[in-house]
Amino acid sequence: MKKNTHPKYQKILFVDTATGHKFVCGAALAPEETEEFEGETYPVFRVPISSQSHPLFSGKGGPVDAEGRIDKFRKRYANKQNKEEKK
Repeated sequence: MKKNTHPKYQKILFVDTATGHKFVCGAALAPEETEEFEGETYPVFRVPISSQSHPLFSGKGGPVDAEGRIDKFRKRYANKQNKEEKK
């Protein structure tokens, strides 16, 4: 096997910029910034959104219905049921 072909795998501190939530996870990233977290120093990678700030994971949002697709589906489904009931 060739040596030095894979990036260094290490524990990295991910920081959600929207909420400030921090968590440690292994990754092959190589950020230059470091920060202390729970008594240890980790390289820091800032993410714009995580499970703590995402609307669907945090319970602050629902399905996105930009063009009324849900209403269109319900109308089509209701029309189909009405036709089957008449038969």
